[in-house]
Amino acid sequence: MILEMPETLHLRRQALAVLALADPAQKAALARDLHRAASAGQARLDPDEQLPTPPGLPGRPPLPRLVPVAQVPGRSPFTLAGRAALLHAICHIEFNAINLALDAVWRFAGMPEAYYRDWLQVASEEAQHFSLLRAHLQSLGHDYGDFDAHDGLWRMTEATAGDIVARMALVPRTLEARGLDATPPIQAKLRRAGDQRAVAILDIILRDEIGHVAIGNRWYGWLCARDGLDAEALYPQLVARYAAPRLRPPFNLAARRAAGFSEAEIAWLQGDGVPT
Repeated sequence: MILEMPETLHLRRQALAVLALADPAQKAALARDLHRAASAGQARLDPDEQLPTPPGLPGRPPLPRLVPVAQVPGRSPFTLAGRAALLHAICHIEFNAINLALDAVWRFAGMPEAYYRDWLQVASEEAQHFSLLRAHLQSLGHDYGDFDAHDGLWRMTEATAGDIVARMALVPRTLEARGLDATPPIQAKLRRAGDQRAVAILDIILRDEIGHVAIGNRWYGWLCARDGLDAEALYPQLVARYAAPRLRPPFNLAARRAAGFSEAEIAWLQGDGVPT
């Protein structure tokens, strides 16, 4: 199911149309369909087309209610309700990750074709993650929207809407990379709680997220090289300029290295130096 006939499918316009959809299941299904259509050569790509920003982005359902981070309920996995709340929080992150990947496709003109195909792949995989988590949440007697959530990931997406270098630096390489660190401890708790299905889903997510962060690293490095910028020295400046969160340990160093972080970046992350 796609919103246009394949012979008229405009990849970036379609990404914007899917981003604007409010229904989570439809958005997830269409994000995957768009990636399949593009992979089959059924989508036209015009990288230089300047698309106007419509109001109301991103499309999202009335629930969950979005509240400040401090008001999001606790998420201990050792009760059914707490486990459902924890999985809901991760499900919400994956829903927002669909949105940010689609936004990266439609918003930024003039990039190489590989850039758009990379972010369509991310959108498709995030859609799979959301769908897996939602189905598991439903098996626990809950659904997406049953718990309050926060909007930190999309807020940074909005803040970097006018700066693709900052977008690549601070959304995939910072906020999404937090998932590389957070996932193993969450899995350990879920394993102790006896939820092996959730652990298996998070295995899939962690595997794919290494690739997603690597895509952010790749395009951040490409943009810095194009513009004559020192990628390692610039990153702390962007963190300060956009008030990005300073990440705290423990860090999943193996996953971060696999995603393309340099040793200088890892040293800075650990407080042992500043990239130069």
